Amino acid sequence: MKLVYSKALPLLVFLLMMTCYVERGRGAACTSTFFSALVQLIPCRAAVAPFSPIPPSETCCNAVKTLGQPCLCVLVNGPPITGVDRNMALQLPDKCTANFEPCTPSI
Repeated sequence: MKLVYSKALPLLVFLLMMTCYVERGRGAACTSTFFSALVQLIPCRAAVAPFSPIPPSETCCNAVKTLGQPCLCVLVNGPPITGVDRNMALQLPDKCTANFEPCTPSI
């Protein structure tokens, strides 16, 4: 039980910090926090894993379209996410025929 808490606490602290980070720096068009946007894209996990040959599922594509381009850009321009290849994530709109404008890198 103690091992679970010792692993969960740092993750929770990290997620809370990232939520505050995105809240301060996000554009007005994205109404999701970093954490909620990340949770919404859980169905895309297999499609954005490094070196993954798996195409995005219909559920993933629906999540991408629902989330929208501004929030997807917040995720790909935000802090690194373990197990997520940013280049693969940037390809999701094209693979899902979402017709989003490309994300511009944050400086």
